[in-house]
Amino acid sequence: MLEVVTMKEIDAIFAVTDALDIHREMLVIPLGPATPGRVRRLPNGKLEITVDATRPIDEWVKELPGLIAAVRQ
Repeated sequence: MLEVVTMKEIDAIFAVTDALDIHREMLVIPLGPATPGRVRRLPNGKLEITVDATRPIDEWVKELPGLIAAVRQ
């Protein structure tokens, strides 16, 4: 179980968001993971991406584009 988000997880998220042409300044990535991981739009328009604490990051980021698309509509 992941206890703290490290650069490994952040880099995996950036790989996805960079490919979606989302500027890194528009992201908030809490250093504390949660179960389940989630994406939500903050009142200031930024996307908060909370890493899943129980699933491997390589598996979880495969769902990230869909989670982002759901909140960007």
